Amino acid sequence: MQEFYPTFLIIVLSVFILNTTSASESLATTTKSLRWAHVYEPSHPLHKWAEWASREVFKQSNGRYQIEVFPSSSLGKEAHLNQSLSLGSIDIIYTGTSFAAQAYKPLGISEMPYIFSDYQHWQRLLNSSVFKDMAEQYRKQSNGNVILSSAYYGVRHLSSNRPVLTPADIKGLKIRTPGAFIYQLFPLSLGAQPSPISFSEVYLALQQGVVDAQENPLTTIQAKKFYEVQTNINLTGHILGSILTITNQRFWLQLNDEDKRLFQTVLAQAAVNASNEVLMAEQTLVEWFKKNGVQVNIVDRSAFRAKVLDYYRFNTMDFDKEIYEKIQNL
Repeated sequence: MQEFYPTFLIIVLSVFILNTTSASESLATTTKSLRWAHVYEPSHPLHKWAEWASREVFKQSNGRYQIEVFPSSSLGKEAHLNQSLSLGSIDIIYTGTSFAAQAYKPLGISEMPYIFSDYQHWQRLLNSSVFKDMAEQYRKQSNGNVILSSAYYGVRHLSSNRPVLTPADIKGLKIRTPGAFIYQLFPLSLGAQPSPISFSEVYLALQQGVVDAQENPLTTIQAKKFYEVQTNINLTGHILGSILTITNQRFWLQLNDEDKRLFQTVLAQAAVNASNEVLMAEQTLVEWFKKNGVQVNIVDRSAFRAKVLDYYRFNTMDFDKEIYEKIQNL
């Protein structure tokens, strides 16, 4: 009888250890790790709300999906991220609309200079059949990549080391632009020289004088600290930018309908939250830059817009004019 208790305790302990190990192994096999990559700084609202979406998906899926977010081009530059997404080595990306347009060109029309009259015009596009049709055509031509949401990136302005108040002031400047051609239209139409440089190298290029100027939204100019190496911000407001959240076909087809709804809902809400934060930041950043010694110049945008539209009219532009008109008429 004296031997029963130790033996019994050993059996109970063994069962407990086996059950614990089994539970741990079960958790390990049912938690799917996902990678979400982008080129923006950790301080940018896009990254902040991607992290929120990661926590929310983990919580709402009861731990079945764990998303790790990789900011600051840590998994590659933007063109590389788009390639990695299609190859399946990355599950989710943020990418500029014009980079996604390399798979379906008309998608980039929404980032042509001065195509939108204001933020509300941009929102009408997102809620329209025009955008849904473009997203579907993109899916077909990108081997199944799925656009889950679109976030407001902000209105792009020109920073420089001299005031740019009129279209004539921009002539001859060497301006850093992203690699996608649509971003080069603004400098080309005004007699400047576009210089595609990867996002992670812009600060150094400005600091060393490789380029004279760059163009980005105020939130990005702040997050990337471009104001440290540029004395002027010129409020040209030439492009209203969008950042798409995209996943690949291989991952998407693995999801059941309930999980698809979960990802669609959470990632769409993250985009809305990021959009709202960027919009609010734009309303305060002009004063912030002034307090930090940057000269902020208000320009006559109508003069810049007229020059750009003349360029469209008098140059053979390789874009879908029907879609362009549909967006203009929303």
